[in-house]
Amino acid sequence: MEIIKIEKIRKTYTVGDVKVHALRKVDLTVKKGEFVSVMGSSGSGKSTLMNLIGCLDTPTSGTYILDGEKIDELKKPQLSDIRNQKIGFVFQGFNLLPRTNALENVELPLLYDRRGRIKDPSEKAKQALDRVGLLDRMDHEPTQLSGGQQQRVALARALVNEPSIILADEPTGNLDSRTSIEMMKILQELNSQGITILLVTHEEDIACYSSRIVRLRDGIKIDDKVLTEIRSAAKDLEDMGTLPVELNGNGYSPEV
Repeated sequence: MEIIKIEKIRKTYTVGDVKVHALRKVDLTVKKGEFVSVMGSSGSGKSTLMNLIGCLDTPTSGTYILDGEKIDELKKPQLSDIRNQKIGFVFQGFNLLPRTNALENVELPLLYDRRGRIKDPSEKAKQALDRVGLLDRMDHEPTQLSGGQQQRVALARALVNEPSIILADEPTGNLDSRTSIEMMKILQELNSQGITILLVTHEEDIACYSSRIVRLRDGIKIDDKVLTEIRSAAKDLEDMGTLPVELNGNGYSPEV
């Protein structure tokens, strides 16, 4: 079943008297439960595409259907609701509030629950932290956490509303190699649980942890390939001698 369907999407920005064509008639279909990496050099349009998929921006022309709903016709309040209900975001820079502990950072999206669906935000946030193996750090502020732990808090925040899709924009960009592999292990595990994941990365070895790679150049999709062999983060960690505790939903390496 298709969860994302984009047809002939264009995005044009006007900078002074110059028109910048960020995306040019891009088509993209993503099935529910896929793990897709989007690659391209700076200026290729990959971040613009992710912003459109994440309902952070609207296309100049073209059609975008998300989980059966035509997104390009929605107004800003409706787009905000879609973002809050169906999409979780993970960014390279973590984007955590500095003087707020992990639990409170994860609770943030729940503050925008205008429908009042969440009766106990704190308990919901604890469940999300437990899901990424960081419940024992819930009282720690970002400065008291490693880079990998901060990224896992950011991932828990993305998960707290139980989204259908995780959009991860260079989530390993500020992490070392071992911690990057650990993050990919978590994303692979979440994907195995049925969450659709779209990952923006410029690193070929990171993209190979997904099941499909889409490449952009100058706003045009130039390649879309399903990987016949997907790299195993668990195997890589084992080879490095840093395999964490058996995965049980909360058994991740405490150093990460």
